[in-house]
Amino acid sequence: MDGRLLYSMWILHIQIMLMDIGFIGNLLSKLIFKENCGFSVSCANLLSKEEQLLWERKRLTTWGITSYEIHPESGKLVFPAASSLYQCVDTGFMPGPLFPSELRMSTSGAKLCPQICPWNNALVAHTCSGDLHLSHSITGSSVRLTHARKGGRSLADDPLTAGTPSYVMQEEFTRYVGYWWQPKSNDGIYRIVYEEVDESDVKIYCLPISTSYSGEIDEFRFPCAGMSNARSNLKMVQFRLSKTLQITDIEILELQYPLHTMFPWMEYMVRVGWTPDSQYVWVQLLDRKQQRLELVLLSVDNFCEPPPNVYNSENHFTLSSASVQVIYSEQSSIWINVNDLLYFLPSDDPTEVKFIWGSEESEFRHLYLITSSIADKNDDSIHVPWTFCTSGLSNGVEEPLDRMDSVFLHPRVLSKVALTQGDWEVLGRKLWVDEPNSIVYFSGLREGPLEQHVYAVSLRRPLEIRLLTRPGYSYNSIYFNKECTMLVTVYSSIKTLPACQAFRILQSDWTVESISLTPVGYLLEPTIPESEIFAPEIYTHKITSGDTIYSMIFKPHNYQPGNKYPTILNVYGGPAVQLVSNTFKGMRHLRMHMLAAQGYCVVLIDSRGSQHRGLMFESHLRRRMGTVELNDQVEVLRWLSETTGYIDINRVALHGWSYGGYLSLMGLIQYPDVFKLAIAGAPVTSWNFYDTGYTERYMDLPQNNPRGYVNGSVLSYISKFPDEENRLLIIHGLMDENVHFFHTSQLINALVKVGKPYQLQVYPNERHSLRNLDTSKHYETTLLSFLQNHL
Repeated sequence: MDGRLLYSMWILHIQIMLMDIGFIGNLLSKLIFKENCGFSVSCANLLSKEEQLLWERKRLTTWGITSYEIHPESGKLVFPAASSLYQCVDTGFMPGPLFPSELRMSTSGAKLCPQICPWNNALVAHTCSGDLHLSHSITGSSVRLTHARKGGRSLADDPLTAGTPSYVMQEEFTRYVGYWWQPKSNDGIYRIVYEEVDESDVKIYCLPISTSYSGEIDEFRFPCAGMSNARSNLKMVQFRLSKTLQITDIEILELQYPLHTMFPWMEYMVRVGWTPDSQYVWVQLLDRKQQRLELVLLSVDNFCEPPPNVYNSENHFTLSSASVQVIYSEQSSIWINVNDLLYFLPSDDPTEVKFIWGSEESEFRHLYLITSSIADKNDDSIHVPWTFCTSGLSNGVEEPLDRMDSVFLHPRVLSKVALTQGDWEVLGRKLWVDEPNSIVYFSGLREGPLEQHVYAVSLRRPLEIRLLTRPGYSYNSIYFNKECTMLVTVYSSIKTLPACQAFRILQSDWTVESISLTPVGYLLEPTIPESEIFAPEIYTHKITSGDTIYSMIFKPHNYQPGNKYPTILNVYGGPAVQLVSNTFKGMRHLRMHMLAAQGYCVVLIDSRGSQHRGLMFESHLRRRMGTVELNDQVEVLRWLSETTGYIDINRVALHGWSYGGYLSLMGLIQYPDVFKLAIAGAPVTSWNFYDTGYTERYMDLPQNNPRGYVNGSVLSYISKFPDEENRLLIIHGLMDENVHFFHTSQLINALVKVGKPYQLQVYPNERHSLRNLDTSKHYETTLLSFLQNHL
């Protein structure tokens, strides 16, 4: 959102819509991409492998324009689609549609993750084939900035990438970008800090492409629990523009010491960015067990060419203490859920840094105003000798002694003030700050875990929080402009279709009481559906552990009082997911409505371990996944059956995907008398086969928790599967790069050995999500047929 101009995705027609909020309710222009280049849903199967995998990581369920970058000052839009990049400029004065043009480049391969230079909109960076590229939209020139990839014939020959995060970073830490433009420059030099990923130690897996007669395989790197991860380091590429706008003087700069040398305990580089003054790169580092997180500042002059790989005869190097500074550290005995709640505030004191930080240290995520002491980077008198020792290191890399670590790699926190508190959660996606008025805007769950709302708190009056949105709805999408003078919300409820409304924010002083919201129009007006909405009903129940559990029921469309109906328990049950909320979920609930229309009762339950209930509620799963969830699910299911009177407890099927597929299998093992059928989609069958970032966060490393891994493995209970036929259906895509088909093949092999019956449905061309329309139709038909014939 740029001042008075609001841009938003309009998925149905594959468009980006523009609303000028100076004219209430008028859609003044549309950026039409579909008509310009002919891209349509029919092209979905033609996506490159890189695009397919990125869409899998982002859980994208639509085709066409799925993201875009905007340069607010100029109105320039850039977006990726169909392996190319497109651009257009909205001046705000064109009454008709805007037709984008393709950014022409000499390189082949999918162009992904474009970013416009903040202070020169003609420069657009992007990733392509594992490296960072740059194009100049005025001259039409393009250049490859990095050369991490060497053009090897196989994946094993090319372990390095630049500007693209590793699989685990994308999948488990939701960071999809691996490079960051410097916000501004005073010396005419353009700088991009980027992540170089080395996957040399990560095991390569090969998936046979079963529909290929020539024996093609799909190679990918995947770190299973307990195995080696990718190693990341930060580098910087800088360049200049000549008078003829040619990209010149390209240099690759490296940190004087790699991050792993300065922080030998680090495993993951989870978040990166620039401070607003462009003087520092900040980075959040996380350890392997995900219980230690540190926020580090790296001075721009810490990047140099060449790196000091050879030290002087005295075996030490003098480095300013301002070059590398830890400004905050956090530890947890459970695990740390990484979030995006970090905002640096301006400071007139060069020896202090102020920032807003989101933390679950109180068991619920809240906001804190922190001031830390830092060394003045302009004070050349501050130097610390770094002493290194190479003894006993097999790789010859020199490591710093503890003496260096104790000098300036520990945070010096001057003050820490809680801005919010209570047994509720601040959502971890983003926060917005009105700096002149000292107001922080954020989304949270103070009104209850089922509704997301917009709140404001003053930096000058902490803990005085004001609700800005109406109870009874959930505001799942929230957007402020940079100045915090405009707000756009998308809201809905289980009984109300989504609407998108824009507000003008008026603020007379630094108190939250003076905030007023003036409606200026709808991008998507509230609508009344033509036919009745069969809205689900939400239930609350306190289980025997004392915890409150929320559930949701989709009643059969043919419901008649006094009748009992076959029931599907749609299960997920794992961490970081919430199924039950007061939100209209549209397509995500399509299957629930389809089943209800066929006469089934559909139940969803958020058991202990689910999201948005605080860290302690989530931690019930720690080191014991698969042993807690179903107890809650069954207890609540039985209570719902007694309470409603229409659930046929003797005809219950269990169905889920991924973690839900895992619990579907566990349900048939642990409660064969409760669940008549189980339909397990893409199930995990052993946590030893799943990735490091997810598994180790919740289960610890395998060598630290061998009993937990055994108890949580489906393969430990093969003999407990039922002997009756037609009770188990397993569904899996053969190209699944997330939960590999190996999970299912190990399960099938074990079932065959003990003579247990099962049914299997495979989809040769599908990954973890079923994306092809024909596959989806077949899957829904298979599911219905199995339920109708056997439930």
